[in-house]
Amino acid sequence: MSDSAPVEICELAEARAAARTAADWAEADRLRDEIEGAGWKIVDAGTSFRLSPASAPDLIEDGRVRYGASAAVPSRLAEPATTGVTIVVRATDRPADVRRLLDGLRRHASPGLQTVLVADAPSRGQAEALEDAQDPLVGPIAGTAPEIVWLANRLGQAGAFNAGLRRAGGAVVIVVDSSVEPVGDIVTPLAVALDDPTVAVVGAWGSFSPDLRRFVDAPPGDVAVVDGGIVAFRRDDVLVRGPLDEAFRTGRHLEAWLSLTLRDAGEGATPRRAVHLGDLPVVRHDQPDDEAYPPGERVRLDKRAFYRIVERFGRRRDLIVEEQDARGPAQP
Repeated sequence: MSDSAPVEICELAEARAAARTAADWAEADRLRDEIEGAGWKIVDAGTSFRLSPASAPDLIEDGRVRYGASAAVPSRLAEPATTGVTIVVRATDRPADVRRLLDGLRRHASPGLQTVLVADAPSRGQAEALEDAQDPLVGPIAGTAPEIVWLANRLGQAGAFNAGLRRAGGAVVIVVDSSVEPVGDIVTPLAVALDDPTVAVVGAWGSFSPDLRRFVDAPPGDVAVVDGGIVAFRRDDVLVRGPLDEAFRTGRHLEAWLSLTLRDAGEGATPRRAVHLGDLPVVRHDQPDDEAYPPGERVRLDKRAFYRIVERFGRRRDLIVEEQDARGPAQP
């Protein structure tokens, strides 16, 4: 137990203990996810349990703040937009991949682009590259050096993106995976596609789904979800629809969850659109699994992420987009 946990969190933990006693593991997992989503960790001890805050404290080292949680990062989201587009990139263990992505942006950047790098408890090599003022990794993009947000402990894909989103000043936000390499201007087509108010989310790849449980690659045009490492959306939607679900630690299924969340206008209302742009000048490279999670843990986290999509959207027939439903590619 915990004397400091709110009453509602204690009640969820008691309900989870009862589900475990009844061997209702699906319900126990659902309740654990709800507890963790509220910012608490639960550690089982036989038939009892212990609750503790999930967020690590902020650390200050050599005058630099390393934030213990995404919510601790000072937010600009309630302020007016200060530029057109913000790109958010997570930097962890592969400085060469991050450098390749940023070099592509640097070569083809549009004026007014803000870049936010989230140092998600990076490896020593990644941290050294970010700390070296002479390293091209941190050189100016569109005339402005990237802003670096340092995290004290690894939050995973969604948590890191949440930290970066809180620093976004652009009216449009693009979250980009380091497996992606721009070979031309990706920013302008994505931003222009969002000029259409019926469009909620745009990307370089996308999938159809007949049931929001199975996803198949789709050609350019309207899709059920955007995927593949690039997701663009309006900054204002982050305020309205809330932060990303930080249970998506590995990034698997995160883009599907985000696409459906952005498209959802409420039951009975016409959903907004997800659009896969054709001919966006980008290459997607293979990338190894995040080494922070052993293979067995990655499998558990990926399954947990998938079930969160099914639990929230599995009955939402209005969000389904199949091939016969698709419109043609959006025109810039």
